[in-house]
Amino acid sequence: MLKSVIPIDWKVVVEISILWLVIYRIMLFFQGTRAIQVLRGIIVVVFAFFIAQILRLETLDWLLTHLFGISVIAIIIIFQPEIRQGLARLGQQNIFKASFREEEFDEMLKEVIEAAEVLSKSKIGALIAIENEDSLNDYIESGVKIDSKVTAELLQTIFTPNSLLHDGGVVIQEGRIIAAGCLFPLTQKPDLNRLFGTRHRAALGLVEQTDSVAVTVSEETGDISLCYHGKLLRDLSLDELLENLKAHFRQNKNKRAYRQK
Repeated sequence: MLKSVIPIDWKVVVEISILWLVIYRIMLFFQGTRAIQVLRGIIVVVFAFFIAQILRLETLDWLLTHLFGISVIAIIIIFQPEIRQGLARLGQQNIFKASFREEEFDEMLKEVIEAAEVLSKSKIGALIAIENEDSLNDYIESGVKIDSKVTAELLQTIFTPNSLLHDGGVVIQEGRIIAAGCLFPLTQKPDLNRLFGTRHRAALGLVEQTDSVAVTVSEETGDISLCYHGKLLRDLSLDELLENLKAHFRQNKNKRAYRQK
């Protein structure tokens, strides 16, 4: 005799789907910060708590209930600066917004390359970081907020010698120049050529810790370099720079699409 089919409660299915979507978007929002590790731990504890309640594991339920209460208080105290900054960013942007279109992305790359060409010919040093999946918000906080459309003219102006912002790096986030004069971590590679200055070391340090890319222009030689995945490609032509930029972001886009299948 066949067992009766368990009826599906569509309300529960919808609630679980919404919960998963919210958790996923929140994790994307905090991706690249130290808060993401804590968030993952909280999610594990919450699901363990629900499982313990469903299976009526009273001892485990009691332990997780008290652990969760203590953890929330500890997290609020320890991560107070990060929570404050996160809430401030929530008021400035919508975490559910979609990525900018491919045409806008191509236009942004065109402006970056045009700026790199002019700066290279003039032997003006520059460091331009383009955010990928890992958030650069921590580095944005170290600079001066701009939030402007990416244009070659603005990039050239920022890196003009003796300007207040030319020593730091520019961060491009979601197709816009978000901040300038940003401080990036310096690479600790002992075998790096001594000819590379602070800009190249900062570019390498950034891409060693995030999946962003960094375009640098040498102040001494005018050479254009590209850093990503902890690697440095030096003395690139404009065509090589564009090809490598597109290949890098296309590869990451394909990886995201594969993970979502």
